[in-house]
Parts: sequence; C-alpha cells; structure tokens
Amino acid sequence: MTAGSDSVLELLPMVFAAPNEALARAELVLDADPPPLHASVAHQVIGIWQRDFGDMRIALRHLWRARDLAARAQTPDREADVLATLGVALVHAGRTRQGLSAFERGVARGSGHTRARVLYRRAYVWWVLGHHREALEDVRRAIPVLRQADDVIWTARALTLRATVHLALGAVDRADADFTSAERLWDTTGQEHDKADAVESRGLTAFRSGDIPAALRLLDEAEERYAKLGTPTFMLYIRRCEVLMAAGLAPEALAEADAAIGVLDEIGGQSTRKAELLLAAARAARSAGDPHTAIARAAVAVRLFAGQRRTWWETHARLVLIEARVAAGRSSGRLVADAAAVAERLASFGSPYAPEASLLAGRIALSLGWTADAERHLAVAARSRRGGPPLARMTGWAAQALRARAAGSGRGVLEACRRGLDVLDDHRMTLGASELRARATAQGAELAALAQQASLAQGGPRRLLVWSERWRATVLSAPPTRPPADPALLSGLTAFREIAARAEAARMDGRPVPALEREQRRLEREIRSRTHHTHGDAPGYGDRFDPGRLLDRLGDGRLVELAVLDGRVHVLLCGQGRVRRFDGGALAEAVAEAEHVQAGLRRLAHPGAEGRLPLVEAAGRRLEELLLGGAVPHLGSGPVVVVPPGALHRVPWALLPSLRDRVLSVSPSASSWLRARETEPPPGGAHVLVRGPGLATGGAEVPELADRYGTAKVLEYDDAQVPRVLEELDGAALAHIAAHGTFRADSPLFSSLRMADGPLIVHDFERLDRSPYRIILSSCDTARLASVGADELLGLVTALLPLGTAGVVASSAPVNDAAVVPLMLALHKGLGAGLSLAEALRDARLALPGDAVHQATGWAFAAFGAA
Repeated sequence: MTAGSDSVLELLPMVFAAPNEALARAELVLDADPPPLHASVAHQVIGIWQRDFGDMRIALRHLWRARDLAARAQTPDREADVLATLGVALVHAGRTRQGLSAFERGVARGSGHTRARVLYRRAYVWWVLGHHREALEDVRRAIPVLRQADDVIWTARALTLRATVHLALGAVDRADADFTSAERLWDTTGQEHDKADAVESRGLTAFRSGDIPAALRLLDEAEERYAKLGTPTFMLYIRRCEVLMAAGLAPEALAEADAAIGVLDEIGGQSTRKAELLLAAARAARSAGDPHTAIARAAVAVRLFAGQRRTWWETHARLVLIEARVAAGRSSGRLVADAAAVAERLASFGSPYAPEASLLAGRIALSLGWTADAERHLAVAARSRRGGPPLARMTGWAAQALRARAAGSGRGVLEACRRGLDVLDDHRMTLGASELRARATAQGAELAALAQQASLAQGGPRRLLVWSERWRATVLSAPPTRPPADPALLSGLTAFREIAARAEAARMDGRPVPALEREQRRLEREIRSRTHHTHGDAPGYGDRFDPGRLLDRLGDGRLVELAVLDGRVHVLLCGQGRVRRFDGGALAEAVAEAEHVQAGLRRLAHPGAEGRLPLVEAAGRRLEELLLGGAVPHLGSGPVVVVPPGALHRVPWALLPSLRDRVLSVSPSASSWLRARETEPPPGGAHVLVRGPGLATGGAEVPELADRYGTAKVLEYDDAQVPRVLEELDGAALAHIAAHGTFRADSPLFSSLRMADGPLIVHDFERLDRSPYRIILSSCDTARLASVGADELLGLVTALLPLGTAGVVASSAPVNDAAVVPLMLALHKGLGAGLSLAEALRDARLALPGDAVHQATGWAFAAFGAA
C-alpha cells in the first residue's frame, strides 16, 4: 500500500470499522518500506488490533515502535496520538505508572483536536482505574473540542464513555441521555465494531441493573454484529458466562465457555484468552456441581497461565483446581499444603480470594484430624470476618464456626453462624433479581449446616427447627425487587453493581483498587441504609421465626418440617404446643423414590397403564417410611402442613398413605405458611377465569365455572393475552388459569403459562402489585420448582407466595387433561361452600372415579400455602 499520508491515516478509524482489513493493510504498508510517518501509523494499527484482539506483548512492541517512528517524523500530534494508544495498553497490562506517564507526555505534545483525543483516552483509563472525577474532567475538556471539529466518531466514543462513568456513579438518567446521543451519532458512521461494542456495553449495563433477559438479548445481538466483522469475541463470551452464572445458569455458562474455547482453537487464537476461558469454564463447572469437569478445565488453565508467566491468574486457577478436587472427595496432606501456599500467594496479591483459600486449607486439615494445622489456617481465614466485602466476611465467620466446633463450643458455633448469616441477609438485599438473591444463599449453606448440627448435638428439637427456618426459602421472605419509587435507591443499586464488577475486574488484572473498594463500601452502606427504610414494604422481611407463634396458629393441626443433616432426614413434628423430632431415612433414597413415583404418575396420565398403579402406591408407602418415620402415629386427625427441603419438592404428598385422605397443604417454609395464614383476602376482589390455547380439552371446566360464578371475568381466545391477563389478575380474590405450563429447569423464572400471545412467565407475575389471593393452575407441571442456592425454590408457585397469594393449587407432574376437568369442578364446588383450598382439594380427590388415571391426577395436585 503506497498511497499518501491521508490514505494511511484512514487505517486508524478502519481498525474499529473493519478490523481485519485494517490489519492486513497495515502489514502491506510495512512491507513497502514506508517513511517514518506512515510506518508509525501502520505499527499503531497493528498494536491496537493486538491490544484488543490478540497478544498484549506483541501490541506493546508495535506501539513502542510506533512511538519511536512518530518522534523521528518530528510530528508532535502524531507522537501524542501514539502515546495515548500506548498509555491505554500499558494500563491494561498492569503498568499503571508508565501508562499515566505516557499520557502526561501525550497531553503535553498534542494540541487542539489531537489533544482532545488524548484526553478522551486518558478519561477512559481513569474510568478503568476507578478515578471517576478525573475521568469526567478529562472528557468534559475533550467533548467541546471534538464537537467543534465535527469529529463524529470520537465525539460518540466520548459520549459513550461519559455515559459509562455516569452509570458507575449511579446517575442513570444522565447515562441514558449520553447513550442515546452516542447511538444517534453511531448511526451516521460506518464504525461497525464500535457499534457492536456499544451494544455489548448496553448488555453489561442491563446485567448490572439486574435485567438478565435484556442482558442476554443484547449480548446475543453484539455477538451477531461481531460475527459479521469476523472479530474475535472472547471477552463477550466471558461476560456472558458471568451473566449466566449470576442467573443461576451454571450449566449454560459452562457450555458457553466450552463453545468459545472451541471457536478459539479453530482459528488458532491467542492462548492468553483461552486460559481465561478455561478458568471461567472451571468456575462454572464447580458451581454446576461437576467437580471432574472443573478439575479438567482448571488443570489446563493452570498450565497455560504458568507458561504465560501470569502468576496472578495461575494462582486463582490453582485455587479452583484444589476446590474441585476436594469437591470430588479428595483429601490429603498435600492438598493442605497446596491450599496453604495458594492462600499465602493470594494474600500477597491482596486478592479477596485469600481467606477462601485459607478456609479451604483448614477444612481439609480438619477432615484429616490435623487440629493444630486446621486451627492455624482457620485463624487466618477468620480475620476476614471483621471487614471487607460481604462474601469475604462470611468466609471469615465460617472459619470461626469451624474453629468453635473443633474446640467443642456449641455456643460459639451458633454465634458465628448467626453473625455470618446476618451478613448474608444484608448482602442479599443489595441484589435486585430473585435469581441472584437465591443464588447468593448458597454462600450460607455451610454456616446453616454447622448451626443445625450444633443444635442437634445439644438435643433441642425447637432450636433445630429455628435454625432449619433460618436458611429455608429466605427469598420468599420478601417480594422480588421491582423498579423502586426511590430513584436514589435505584441509582445506588446500579452504581453498586457496576463498581463491584469493576473492582473485581481490576483485581483480576492485577491493578490497584483502593478507590474502587472505598466507593463500593460507601455504596453498600448507602444501599443497606435505604433498604432498612423499606422493610415495611417487604412482607415478613426482618422477622425472626417464632416457634411459639407457629404452635399457636396450628391449633389442632400439625406441621411437619423435614430437616436434612449429613444426608439424613430429621422429622420435626410441630403441634400440641411442642416440637418433637423423629428419625427419617436417607435423603438420597427418598429422592430416588420420588423420581420413581414421578415416572409412574407420568405413565398413569395416559390410559392403558393401570398396571402401574400398585407400583406407584407401593412407592408411596416407602416414601412415607423414609420421610415421616416414627411421626406417623402422632399426626393426629387435623390438617397437616408439610415443609420439605428443596430436594424433595416433587414428592406427591397426597400419595403417602397417612396423608391421602386428610386436609393437606405444602409450604416452602414454616415462616411462609405463617405469612400465608395471616394474609387477608382483598376486599371486593374479583374472580378471574383464564383459558389458554392448545389444551386437549380446550379448558372445558372454564365455561362451567363461568356459569357457576356468574360475575367472574373470563379471558379466553384472543382476550387471553399477557397484558390483559396481568391487568385482571392484579388484586383478584380468585384466579383459575387453564393453560399449558412449561417448567424451565435451566432458568426457573422463565417457567411459563401459555397465553394467546405467548408465554406468561414468572417475571410477569413479579410485576403485579398484588397477585391473586387464591390461584388455581390446572395444567401440568405448574408446581415444579428448581432447588437453587442453599435451600431456595424458584418457579411459578414460589413467585406468587411473596406477592400476596395465600394459597395455590398446582400440579407437580404431567396430568391427564380430561381427568383434570372433574377434579377442578369438584374443587370449585368446595370453595363455593366456604372450604379452604386444602379442604376443597381433599374432598375433590375423594369424589373422583376410582380408576388409575383419575387417582393419579388427584395425587399430582397439591395445595400450597394456607388459604
């Protein structure tokens, strides 16, 4: 390429419009033995491409060369421009002082329009480092000059950067205004890579705002744009893994990372990015409960990081590798030593993962009986309980609880567990999305288990009940976060997420983060204070479970809460003014039996499978032995409430012989049952009947129910569209929805009911001011739930309970559509007679024909709550 200076200079904007073409042309320029000015531009273009899409070491070599050639060309503005590009690369490489020094020289050498471009790039670096005021000052100086020069591309970049800084500071309205202005400018340019990057930034912004669906949609759109350019998108994959894991979708995150690794291998991409993707895959596999895959990915990542001399990354990968090996059941003195060495090195980096590594070393040592070694490592980990990010403090309290247990102090264990779970409660309230709050509870699983074990050892069933409730279904204790009326809280939450993510990214790059950490702590305090002010708006949040209140409310009924310790079921029977404990069976056996029952019910939903009925009934008897044990003779004759752990949410409780003919309801926790019991029906609430498309019977019960209720609002055919359905459901006294249900095990809050215009998902229900007081879901699988976090349940039923619904009838298995109709008609007959949902469902089951299909249909449905 031998064109003049203007043609060569056009390569610089081209690197963000058609990156690969710009790279090829720059290489042609260098092949032609160009003068220093042209060679400087070509080396700068190659340096930018390598910095953003390739190897940082190669990028720095080209950019140093570009700087030297610009100096030889004696063109101050050219030298200033290269110094700015070099400064960005140096900061990203962790050489912050050198990078800022390059910017100082660039600002001094440049003038006018060029200086404005240098100031923009320095503003970007200030943002990366968490110096927001400095970033806004530099971009404030740059934008007027760029606009005056009619430099559309750089003005759009500067506006996008200012929007990002505003977002980090919680100024959401200002950020939106700048994003909108920048997008209008981008539409007038051919800067396709910049446009794709803007879409990706929008996706990240949506994620930081808690809007997982929007984040995934925007990241997918960005991927499509990058694909058209042929630009590597591996940072996009890593970001999407982060979004997926935060949404509780660790298996999908693993698949995403593995797919990205495959693409990178096909194109012969950089091993640096491959190592980062392997680490992301290892973390996802560990979160997904697949330790063997985590070991395989982490081991390769360790080798690659070591070869690349990236010690910070290598040490973090070693931590994941050791954790995965322990999760796979390994335990040895060598692992203790390895974990201790990793902890020491992480501490030297100032990494927040250092206490986690010390805790891991102490935990392994305890399993080997090395109490002295365990105490040494746990004491180090326990220091983090006094300060730092919430999860680090929880790690410290877990270490303190293990120390107390090793010392034989049950009181010390309970105190440490209480303090640690209090930190978790505060942390959860800073998270907006239900998925994130549910997932966060996994951090408290060990603390809760330690407390339960200590309670059991002290022989107090009532205390064991209290600790079982302390961590059970905590997400249901408050409605999911909606866009709040308090704009400052919304801004604070958005800023907190952005700051926390930026701090973590800075740590991973080995960059200093004290400013970011200070800002994060400030925002945490502000958010915590504001959420404390809104406790009254979240039903039940902040209340401590009171066994006495529960026993008073039960009357002549019983509540059976099943606690699981060390893989065994413990039956806590509440009633007659006391709490008693009985031994159950092995949890694994009960889960396996429940799956057999589910398979049997699926078969019985179709005619011709009558021979399966005795097998299903026998499985019900085995489940009763495993799950109720010696409590059966003490159930009394009154109503029974069952509170199962998440792993047993699919048990069809009405199949158990002792529960089959009695008034029976199910609740995720005793606390949620109490809240439902004390929830008042809405005055003057309407009756709403909804019929969705595609049912085998056409929702045959709905016309009959419409005649029975007379004044009920009926939505069917084209009227049964999501916006209209939500409008009518809001504040209703009773809703009956006959619609196909789809359960999403991969993402339970996308579980849906099929309406005329598409799926009505859990997120839609969460938009209601108040969900119906009673709701009946007459189709298959509407009661299926996903167990996530510590012992959380996500799905249609649990989405309704915190929003004002006191009772739900739903099915945990596929059912025969025709057999559902008489069950539903009998159920509503009971409701019309003034019965509760549980009473009416019991009577409806008894009224069904005695054939296998109808019996299986009755067993598949359960009443949840207390209405």
